[in-house]
Amino acid sequence: MTTKDTLLARLHNREAKVGIVGLGYVGLPLAVEFAEAGFTVIGVDLSAHKVDSLNRGESYIPDIPTARLAPLVKSGKLCATTSYADLQYADAVSICVPTPLRKTKDPDMSFVIDAVNATAEIAHPGMLIVLESTTYPGTTVEIMLPKYTSNGLKVGEDIFIAFSPERIDPANPKYGVRNTPKVIGGVTEACTETAAAYYSAAVDEIVPVSSPTSAEMVKLLENTFRAVNIGLVNEMALMCDKLGIDVWEVINAAKTKPFGFMPFYPGPGLGGHCIPVDPHYLSWKLKTLNYTARFIELASEINTSMPLYVIEKVVDALNDDVKAVRHSKVVILGVAYKRDVDDVRESPALDVISLLEKRGAHVSYHDPYVPKIRLEDDTYMHTSELTADLLRTADCVVIVTDHTSYDWQFVLDNSGLVVDTRNATNGRTGRARVVTL
Repeated sequence: MTTKDTLLARLHNREAKVGIVGLGYVGLPLAVEFAEAGFTVIGVDLSAHKVDSLNRGESYIPDIPTARLAPLVKSGKLCATTSYADLQYADAVSICVPTPLRKTKDPDMSFVIDAVNATAEIAHPGMLIVLESTTYPGTTVEIMLPKYTSNGLKVGEDIFIAFSPERIDPANPKYGVRNTPKVIGGVTEACTETAAAYYSAAVDEIVPVSSPTSAEMVKLLENTFRAVNIGLVNEMALMCDKLGIDVWEVINAAKTKPFGFMPFYPGPGLGGHCIPVDPHYLSWKLKTLNYTARFIELASEINTSMPLYVIEKVVDALNDDVKAVRHSKVVILGVAYKRDVDDVRESPALDVISLLEKRGAHVSYHDPYVPKIRLEDDTYMHTSELTADLLRTADCVVIVTDHTSYDWQFVLDNSGLVVDTRNATNGRTGRARVVTL
């Protein structure tokens, strides 16, 4: 049997040992799915907190209940470590590490490079390595391939390399790892074949493409599509405001068209691990080829300006109440980047809080998922208890994240002024005067 045939047999028989590098919102759900499929899974993460928590059978990811995780740990199907050396006998490894942007909007590839370097040291014949981290087109071929073949291993014969973009949507009750189609692009046909066999154990539908570069571009297209359309609807909100029209009414009417229209909704700005970040990977890559990704640049300009637009709404609303921003008490409801998650990465709430404090406002926040946030000066702000007194003593309440646990009628009945950036109050009436985008 060839090396490929041996690997395929081990994958088919669930005898293969699986390694997952990065045990965050992408890696942990993937590790659980493989363990439930019958594989023995070893997770690697540099966070001792995550490793210890997982090895106790306690989940730190809302999408993975402890009740689902604990039996897998107890049975020995899933464990975690901080050492890459524990992957030396792994047959297949998925790399799911962060790919943030630097302040200059250039890709920070350090996590990927560190993971590739570490796994290359224990790479062996018959190993499959798949990168899932979102990155610029060309990463797999330019960074991974040379590293894994530098010791004489031949790609497609001895070692198998592919890219398969993560498609996790935190807090999505309908789509998870299992029922979200998986795009796979291998360096060679044999790489695609082995990667498809690997993921077919954990995912219902496999979508092969011709190359890892195409697979990398797929992810960037998906998130650029969202970023550009959110930028469009955010600008629509600005235009409707100028025209004295309710943008939410316009969107709700437009989405009744059964074809040719997909509703997107305005908000206080983009947040999260993907939409504000990923399009810049593509834009950066194209700049190296002397091309300007104009849609991406314009959408980013509009989306990043939305927190300032929210501040203007707050200022105008307070002025209407004959109050200044300086020394006003402002309560922010929700600081996570989207509803029902605990993730504050790139959250527009952080910008809203910072801008308000710079204008002299006294800011507090409540978020049922986020006990504390780190401010620009490296100090921490802790969540306040959401009480009638907190709302009644506030000069302005700003709804930034519309968690489903909030009782919006309670908010309206106990507030004086509400700036609603998510249309969460949706036409309800109460004691509060409501201002929307």
